[in-house]
Amino acid sequence: MDTPWSKSVTLALEGPGKYTTIRNTTEASWAMIEDWPLDEAPALTKALDICAAVAEGKRKPEEARNAFLAAVAEAEIHVQE
Repeated sequence: MDTPWSKSVTLALEGPGKYTTIRNTTEASWAMIEDWPLDEAPALTKALDICAAVAEGKRKPEEARNAFLAAVAEAEIHVQE
């Protein structure tokens, strides 16, 4: 079972008004692999690397959340507060 983040991230991943809630590192990884609007970008690559490190027990889930938020900003995806 993946450790839930301290706060989930709800974002318009599939387009305006279509919100998806990401609750943990696994969900974030799949979103970046399957649904991301950018194919290659520095923050995206870093976030994917950190998510992999979390899965291996080498980093903390909150580090993945922070990296995911950086990738979200890089891709200019709207986050619902």
